[in-house]
Amino acid sequence: MSEKTKYELEFVVQSSPQLLYQYISTPSGLSEWFADNVNSRGELFTFIWDDSEEEAKLLSRKSGERIKFRWLADEEDGNDYFFEIRIQVDEITKDVSLMITDYSEDDEIDENKMLWDNMISNLKHVLGSA
Repeated sequence: MSEKTKYELEFVVQSSPQLLYQYISTPSGLSEWFADNVNSRGELFTFIWDDSEEEAKLLSRKSGERIKFRWLADEEDGNDYFFEIRIQVDEITKDVSLMITDYSEDDEIDENKMLWDNMISNLKHVLGSA
């Protein structure tokens, strides 16, 4: 398997960081925009889309600020890839942004960026900030 490339995306979101954190860190919040359904048992999160299911391990979280996951398939393969969703507030303008860090195969980066774009659009719609 080829190495994956790390990439970062930034999305400005009109929302309070506290509300946003609920949508990125809880199974019910993630079910609203990230997957069709999300279940968690401790550090293990199960993400369900249509006919597929993926499990991810919660690597870290900082309340009100960020959450980081690793897909179990990557962990089983011995890879240390992860995806992180971080809330960033501009000190001066107080604009709230979601910073996404993820990894992808080189030939899938554009496709994955579009996927994140669509998912964040869903999130903005749920938040009423679209």
